[in-house]
Amino acid sequence: MPDILSPLPGTFYHAPDPKAEAFKKPGDAVAAEDTIGLVEVMKTFIEVKAEVEGTFDGYVAGNAEPVQAGDTLAKVR
Repeated sequence: MPDILSPLPGTFYHAPDPKAEAFKKPGDAVAAEDTIGLVEVMKTFIEVKAEVEGTFDGYVAGNAEPVQAGDTLAKVR
């Protein structure tokens, strides 16, 4: 099962804002360029792209939790 990894250290978010739904839910189809989350670094938000196709299996990293570069953020099957 492919992992989606954090491209850089920061804070990971599942949704574009606190009131919005998560970018993906388990069972959703995923295309290679789909945004699955955001990493915030010094008030700048970087989109995290899936880079693989498949079915979204779920987030590994918690919402609004700190992550390091290379940490697994989500899984796709």
